[in-house]
Amino acid sequence: MPVTDAVDPVAATAHLAACVRDAGQLALSMFRTSVRQWNKEGSSPVSDADIAVDRLLRERLTAPFPGTGWLSEESADDASRLTARYVWIVDPIDGTRAFLADLPDWTVSAALVESGRPISACLFAPVTDEFFLASANNGATCNGAAISVTHGASLAQARVAGPRNFISRLTSVAPELTIMPRVHSLALRFARVAQGTLDIAIAGPDSHDWDLAAADLLVHEAGGALTRVGGGTVLYNRPEPRHGILLAAGRDRLAVLNEYLGDERLASL
Repeated sequence: MPVTDAVDPVAATAHLAACVRDAGQLALSMFRTSVRQWNKEGSSPVSDADIAVDRLLRERLTAPFPGTGWLSEESADDASRLTARYVWIVDPIDGTRAFLADLPDWTVSAALVESGRPISACLFAPVTDEFFLASANNGATCNGAAISVTHGASLAQARVAGPRNFISRLTSVAPELTIMPRVHSLALRFARVAQGTLDIAIAGPDSHDWDLAAADLLVHEAGGALTRVGGGTVLYNRPEPRHGILLAAGRDRLAVLNEYLGDERLASL
């Protein structure tokens, strides 16, 4: 049965944090070991670590909240989530390619969504020991310290990261931007905006709910926004959990960026 009582975002976030911490430690214990790996549909890699973390999170997250829906990159989709008021949206290892290549920029990403928007979020990068938390209307933190997006509207020397082809098109009309190395975990890329170490982050046209939901709340609670090109709130737990090109930045800078992206020279972006 769907959950009918309201869920306290603060309590949910405390539970989420404990679960994600344990999941991250499990993933870290399997990092740089000979885990079994294979390709699923679309040639996307998956490993025994992804599956183990997914199983742990599903068992732990849903137990105190019977009736919550579940949407994860590594679980078969269950349409019953569409009628649930509350849904856990999870990427057990965001950045599996980085994980399998022994690179540090992968994360465990999880959020609780209510009626299409995240209310609790946790993102854990175990290799660098960065633990991001947010709950609706309560701000965002990294390792317990409050974080904030960078403010201002200027694009001059603004630090941007994203897919190379989109960055190239963007800098053709905004050459004053500073291009930063791509962050393999999309969730972490957006969290870097929430943290203020990136000014702008871009996602290509094939991101999914599980890549985005936790990072979306982090950016929002840090004073910024994650939107579609041209603006517009991103909604989660829809029948098709896939999204087009997305942008994250402080709100003033995002408004200027969307003006650039409206330029006809970028119509094909």
